This record gives sequence, C-alpha cells and structure tokens, in this order.
Amino acid sequence: MGIRFAAGGGREGWTRTALTAVGVALGVAVLLISASAPTLINAWHGREKARENLGQRYEPPRGDTTVRYAHADTVFHGLPIRGRLVQPDGDHPPVPPGMDRLPGPGEMRVSPALKELLAEPDSALLRQRLPYKVIGTIGDAGLQGPAELTYVAGGTKLRAPTGYRIDHFGKSWTPRPLTPQGTLLVIMTCVALLTPVTVFIGTSARFGNDRRERRLAALRLLGSDIATTRRVAAGEALFGSLLGLAGGTALFLTVRQTAASITVWDINVFPADIRPGPLPAALIAVLVPAISVLVTLFAQRGVTVDPLGVVHRRPAPRRRLWWRLLLPALGAALLVPLLRQQRWVDTGANTATLAVGSMLLLFGVTALLPWLVEAVVGRLHGGPVPWQLAIRRLQVSGGSATRAVSGITVAVAGAIAIHMLFTGMQNGFAQAYARSGALPRLGYTTQADSWQQTERALAAVRATPGATDAHGVIEGTVSVLHDGDTFQSLAIGSCAELRRVAALDSCRDGDVFVTQGAGARPVRPGTALDLNPPFVPEDRLTPHPWQLPADARKARLLHTGDGPDDHRYDILATPSTVDIRRLGMGDMALRVGFDRSVPDAVERIRTTMARITPTFYEASAVDNPHDRAYSGVRNGMFAAAAVTLLLIGAGLIISTVEQLHERRRALSSLHAFGVRRSSLSWSVLWQTAVPVLLGLALAVSCGLLLGTLLLRMIGAEVRVDWPVVAGMAGIGGGVILFVTVLSLPPLWRMMRPEGLRTE
Repeated sequence: MGIRFAAGGGREGWTRTALTAVGVALGVAVLLISASAPTLINAWHGREKARENLGQRYEPPRGDTTVRYAHADTVFHGLPIRGRLVQPDGDHPPVPPGMDRLPGPGEMRVSPALKELLAEPDSALLRQRLPYKVIGTIGDAGLQGPAELTYVAGGTKLRAPTGYRIDHFGKSWTPRPLTPQGTLLVIMTCVALLTPVTVFIGTSARFGNDRRERRLAALRLLGSDIATTRRVAAGEALFGSLLGLAGGTALFLTVRQTAASITVWDINVFPADIRPGPLPAALIAVLVPAISVLVTLFAQRGVTVDPLGVVHRRPAPRRRLWWRLLLPALGAALLVPLLRQQRWVDTGANTATLAVGSMLLLFGVTALLPWLVEAVVGRLHGGPVPWQLAIRRLQVSGGSATRAVSGITVAVAGAIAIHMLFTGMQNGFAQAYARSGALPRLGYTTQADSWQQTERALAAVRATPGATDAHGVIEGTVSVLHDGDTFQSLAIGSCAELRRVAALDSCRDGDVFVTQGAGARPVRPGTALDLNPPFVPEDRLTPHPWQLPADARKARLLHTGDGPDDHRYDILATPSTVDIRRLGMGDMALRVGFDRSVPDAVERIRTTMARITPTFYEASAVDNPHDRAYSGVRNGMFAAAAVTLLLIGAGLIISTVEQLHERRRALSSLHAFGVRRSSLSWSVLWQTAVPVLLGLALAVSCGLLLGTLLLRMIGAEVRVDWPVVAGMAGIGGGVILFVTVLSLPPLWRMMRPEGLRTE
C-alpha cells in the first residue's frame, strides 16, 4: 500500500518520490564508484605487469626467443611519455600485449594519444626527438589507460646495463606503496565522500514526511493501527529508494563512460575497469534500501498519528549537549595520539584510527547542529515582522530544515579538510621544486662507452639554442679489492671538467686525485681497487683490478652539499688512467644549464640529448607533475562539494514548500490582515538562512580543525585555502537565495483569499 501511495499520489506524490529517488541515486552512484576502486587499481596494475619486465639478476642466454630491452622515457611540456626500446636477438622474440609483432629498427608503435600529440603543429620538437616511422598503434591490452602517452621502438646497439636481455613479458612485482601523504589522502577522501553520502541518503528518505503523515492519519480513520501506518510509511520510503537504486546504477554506468577523459595523478583508466566487486555491489543493493526504511521508522518514533487528519508530535524534549559533544571529543581523542608520531606510519591500526576519528568528527557536526539551531533561535526575540515570523517557525518546527542542512555541514567540513590537506601538500612540493629549480639546471645520466663519447655529447648540447653551459664526467663505483664492503665513488674527466668538481693546483692527462670531505674514509694511494665490484654478496663477478697510483695527489671538493652542482666523489681520474670499458657501472653524467628566456630551451635540450642516445635519464626540477595533479583533484573536490550543496538545496526547497503548504491557511490570514507579500517572502529567506549560516559556521570550524590535525600528522605547514573556504560560504549563500527564489511562487499562490475557504 505504501508503494501504491508513492507511485499513485499524482503530480505532488511523484515529485516527492522523484526527489527521494534522485537523492538516493546520487548516493548510490558515489558508493558504486568508490566500491570500484580496488577493481580499478588491480586492472591498472595488471596491465602494467603484463607489458613490463624489469629484468632478472641473471640474464637469460642469448637465443631465438630473447630480446634486448631498454627504457627511453621523456617529458614534453610537462607531459610524461613512457618509451621502450626493443632489439630482438632472434626470429621469435616475446611480444608485449597490444602488439602482434615488435617494431623493427627505425620503427615504432605508439599509443593513440601519443599519435594525436605527434600530429599537432606544436609538436615539431617531439617529432624530432622520436625520429621513428609509426607503423601502427598499441592496443588497449598494452596501455594503462586511453590517454597514456607511450611508444615502443626498435633499437640498435643496446647492451647492458642500459639494455638488458629478457625472454618474456609479464613479471610479478609489487608496486611501490603509497607515500604517507598519499595514504592519508586516500583515507580522508573516502571519509569525506562517504560520510555526506550516508547523511544525504538518510535525509532523502525523509523528503515529503509531512504529507506522508497526513496520509497515514487518513489510514488511521479507516481502522489501521500505528504499527500498520509505520509499515506503510516504510513501503513509501522503500519505493523511492528502490527507484534511486536503479537510477544510481544507471547514473554509474553513464558516468563511467567519461573515465577515458579523466586523468588523476597520471592515472587514466578504461571505462570497463570501473566496476564494483560482487560483494560490495550486493551490500550496496541491500543496505541502501535498508537505511531508507530504518530512517523512516526512526522518524516515526516521535510521531503519533491519530484519525481525522490530526498528527500529534510529542513535545520536543530539550536537546542534550553532552552526548553531542561526545562524538567530536572521541574523534579528536583518536586523532591526537597520531600527532605524537614523528611521521605517519601506514598500519592497519593507524588507518582505522584515522578513518573512525575523522568520521566521528564529521558526524559530530551533524549531531551538534540541531542543538546549536535550537539554542540560538530560542534566544532570539523581537525584530522586524519577517524576522519574527521566521524565528517563530524555526522555534516550532526547525527539525526538517536542520536535517537537510546537516548534509551541507558534513559536505563542507569534509571538503575544507581535504582542501587544506591538498593545499599543504601542494605547497610543500611547490617549495621543494622552487628550491631545486632555483638554478636552471638539467641533469642527465646514461651508460658510458668512452670519454670521446662524453665530449661529443657535451659539444652537441653546448651548441643547442637555449643551453648556457654544459659539463660532465663519467661516474663509477669501485671497491677495495678483496674487500667488497668498502665502496668508493670515481669520477673520470678531462682536467677542465675536473676543475669544476675540485680545486686542483695543477692537472694534466694521466693524473689521479684523492679527495677529502666526500663523506667516506679517504682511500690510500697505491691501494688495489676493483672496477667491477659486486653490489650483492651472492653475485660472483669477475674482478677488474686497478691500481690506484702511488703518486695520486689530494684535492679538495668544491661542493659537497645536496645542490644540483654538488659532488661526493672520492677519486678523480683523467681519461688515460682508467679503461672505461672495464667499469662495471660507468655512467656518463652531464649537467646542462639553460636560459629560461629562450622559448622551448628545455625541450630543445631534451631533443638534443635524445639524438645522442634515447636512453638518457633526466633529473630536473623543471616540471612539477604534482602541481597539475593536485590542482585537478582540488578542483574536482570543489565541484563535487558544490554539486552536493545544490542537491541539498533541492531538498530544502521541498521541505520549505511543504511547510508553506501546511501553513497556507495562516499565510492567507496574515495576508488578509495586511501583512505585505514582501514581508512573508523575507520570512522565508530568514527561515532558510539561519540554519544554513549556523551550519556553515560549524562546518568551517570543524573543517579547519580536522585539516589542521591532518597537516600536523604529515609534518606539513598549516595553511588555509581561504579562497576555497570563501567559495564554500559563497555557495552556501547561493543555496539560500536558490531556495528562497524557488519558494516564492508557491508562497504567493498560498496567500490568495481562496486559502481562507473551508468546509
């Protein structure tokens, strides 16, 4: 019978049911997206594992089914591009997912997104950097997401350690765990999303409560008992929640189709990856209708429905403060001990403590709001007529408005806390990159073949437009022969390059220097060293002995700090003194300065380095990838909070219109006695504004407190994102005007003289 009332109540009945369904649908869609996170991450990492091979400690022997494999990543205008070079050893090499065969020398396969980027007019430097012939695109199985920029090209002259031999693709490896900041963000994002969703679903189930109670009074006249009327009310709520469940599923399926166009923290996935597991989906399907029914039954506890349309509400007991303060106090008590840790430690206990403490703080805001509204409006007296009408209405029945506003408080408090956490972390990264990038410098490393190769690389980069200077050495690690636990760092370069590293009184080819102040114990001249030391004791490598000359002189390093031009070399040698080919791990290390005022100076240098060898590894502070990622998530959170506020405003509209309809006789009487239409309109404005403003004040206070606690946990500077706080307050003010403007037409209709007629 309750379902029939909900479905057959005419236009007004369908309006109430539709609003309930919309509120529940939005909550269900958010829950389904949240429940899809584990499946999404597993699919994302699964494709990465299937297409990658990080190499083995012991390479497989060269054969018909092996391939040389090397990394050739690059960056173009801040966009990271994943690159891989392959060089088959035989006719049947392994092929990664998404391709039917490996590209040959001078060929490459690219992702669809990279193909589009290469075709753009502004990508001339990128086309020069990737001078391969495109022979096709990589299929979805070989991509982490549709927007990924990646390529696989045929390489030549690949050798260890830059290129390593593999005999298959796909490797079981555990992805790097999240940083403490990342873990904190994930936990708080879930809390900030799911807490207002829970409140909103509960609030949605109570839309149209006043009309429902009048219908139940009619049932009492026909002989129904109180238990029956409550079951009927539960049936009405159940119908709206079931419609919302179906609508939320449809909305989820629609929204996930847009996943291909969304990138968060360089994570971009296919729509098919976003699917909840069977158990979470079943729980959502059962719990959402159950919550709606339980909330409705709970609301009926304080209502006595009598025949003849009389609905008696028990006198509202004075709201007690102690248990309302207990919730945020318990939340703070759980969070404060986490501050005593030097840094956040990702353990199960800490995760549970953070999640429960944060939720208690946010639910505490919901519990405090009714008491705060009652305490404030109970002490307000006098004032203009509109003000008195609004305050009296809130004193008599402010519960429905407070319930709807509680969703606003939770959403705003959670959004402010998350924004503070994002802003603090983003500022930390920005300051770190600003310090690192104060000196315009790029660092490059790759496998070294000879000193002549290094000189050619330096000459090429010095001739690049925008490059101001370039210097470099060949770096290596050696150990004391027959003592694998004592390692020393070695730098090989011409006298001109070595003078950039250390203060040398005199230098010519054939000299060797031992430095002081590099941090390790200085090695004695004449010591026998190993150029091919094993870094893992289990490795049995062939020693490459080298005698440190007995006439090696002492030198003082110029910089031994952590800046871009600082060095910690223990031994400096000129090229003729060491056979570079015998170095087990010999890397060409270049440092290139550039002029910020020259357009595309960095991109030109990157293109030059890629022409020298595409396997260069770049270390620089030119691009701050965190800035773009954090800005995108912050904007998304702000938009989500704004949408939540507008939806809660829609609930306020229904609640306000229902109250006006219930008071239509009183409104007509007031108008007949001379109360102006503008006065009644202002009363509606104040009736909406007071709970919303009190809720926003409570939300801002709780959000700032929670955000401060979170920033202290990760040791970040406490900074408030005041534009976001002001924006939230502005949206809250907009909700007030939104509700008032849409409530005026029904208010004016109810003020007509016809409202005085009775039978």
